[in-house]
Amino acid sequence: MARVYIFLVVVAVSVIIYALIECIRSRPQEVRSISKPGWILTIVLVPLIGALLWFFFGRPSSSPRPQVQQRRPMAPDDDVAFLRNLDRQRRQQQREAEQEKRRRELKKKDKDQLGEEGRDNPGAPR
Repeated sequence: MARVYIFLVVVAVSVIIYALIECIRSRPQEVRSISKPGWILTIVLVPLIGALLWFFFGRPSSSPRPQVQQRRPMAPDDDVAFLRNLDRQRRQQQREAEQEKRRRELKKKDKDQLGEEGRDNPGAPR
């Protein structure tokens, strides 16, 4: 019977040491429930129960989380949306320039036509 108790004590101490080492080695932002120092104190002050609580509630999840790639500043010529918007603005400016050119041409034609009518009919009121 003493051997069983010794075996259980060795297993309990092993679990506590393993939980403590794993808690110390884990990154603070990955620890769940309470803060990392809180888990270390829980494991040390409430040995077996603290270690079991660590494994169930505090330990970082073993499933690999998809790591979100942080957005870093992008050069304008690498940004597809920026280039698309730039192209759209350029085409809009071209359209506006063409419309303005047509307006000027029409005004010039109208002036020329009015001037020709005045020359053709010198007695006509202006």
